[in-house]
Amino acid sequence: MMIQPRPQDNTTAAHERVYRALRTRIMHGEIAPGEALTLRGIGKSYDVSMTPAREAVRRLVAEGALFLSSSGRVSTPELSNERIEELATLRALLEAELASRALPRAHFALIERLETINQGFHQVIARHDATGYIRMNLEFHRTLYLRAQAPAMLAMTETVWLQLGPTMRALYGRLNRTDPPAHHKLILAALKAGDEPGLRLAVRADSTQGLRMLKG
Repeated sequence: MMIQPRPQDNTTAAHERVYRALRTRIMHGEIAPGEALTLRGIGKSYDVSMTPAREAVRRLVAEGALFLSSSGRVSTPELSNERIEELATLRALLEAELASRALPRAHFALIERLETINQGFHQVIARHDATGYIRMNLEFHRTLYLRAQAPAMLAMTETVWLQLGPTMRALYGRLNRTDPPAHHKLILAALKAGDEPGLRLAVRADSTQGLRMLKG
């Protein structure tokens, strides 16, 4: 006899689907800083009722990916200079440590994979694809940091990326990218040489230099 899922199981599955899809969109800069969202609009976009849309928003507000005003307005946050500086500092600390821990496990296949990802930037730049650029940049870093085998630290790093997603889109427009991130070559060179101080320096510069240009 087939066992039918309980209604709450369907709601949980729908909320998880909406949460993950919306989280990815925010992290990849598909939603501009300060852009307003509505539960009705989210529900319509993902073909769900208000309940899973509300639960997905609640989780994203808790992660700092969305901002809920006292009036109930939901939007992506517009980051102040102080908040950009704080998140840039967190990136520098967390990502340099992850890269350092990954270095002893940075075998040839990993470096080759990172080089392949880096070469793909030329295609997204040619398409003026800001979202693709952000997505590829995060893939480069995540691929390296997974070798650190530090899941709690990586989860914290991804939360920082999530909070910075809309701002990274603004940064892409400011920099008018025509080449892959300059520091990626330095990261790759340090990995090949087993240069831990050089790797920390390159990762720290890569994770903060552009962000600090946004401070007005």
